[in-house]
Amino acid sequence: MNAAQRREKILQQLHGASAPISASALAAKLGVSRQIVVGDVALLRAGGAEIEATPRGYQFHPTPGGYTGILACVHRTADEMRTELYTVVDQGGVVVDVAVENPLYGELRGNLNLASRYDVDTFIIQAANTPECLLSRMTGGVHLHTLRCPDEETFQRIEAALREKGILY
Repeated sequence: MNAAQRREKILQQLHGASAPISASALAAKLGVSRQIVVGDVALLRAGGAEIEATPRGYQFHPTPGGYTGILACVHRTADEMRTELYTVVDQGGVVVDVAVENPLYGELRGNLNLASRYDVDTFIIQAANTPECLLSRMTGGVHLHTLRCPDEETFQRIEAALREKGILY
């Protein structure tokens, strides 16, 4: 299989996936190294493929639907972060990303795409293993989340629940 065929196989795998696929998993399926897959995905993205990297692997950029909104939040502990993220997914929302304002780089954004307690728990474990990497660490816990919801009512319900728990900034 040549490089073009391999990249086509990566696209096919991602199109058929119901969840993100890690570079290691793609590498194992294709019989190449993880680094080759990372390079191939970079070339596909440069060519216009809407592939995003999430903490759990690669996926096609989700098709927007429903209602999307942004909330400013603050938390200082892992328990507060868990409460924040559980509140969103328990109310039917998806935490699309997190963003912070950096004085040198401007806005920094990380893709999350957390849609369930399982997703949140996986993210919390990863955060515990690399706490210095949390974007909110740079801003004293203040950050923005883009939320995707089935409708505006769901977004408002999430906003009210976060406000009640003292998590909104």
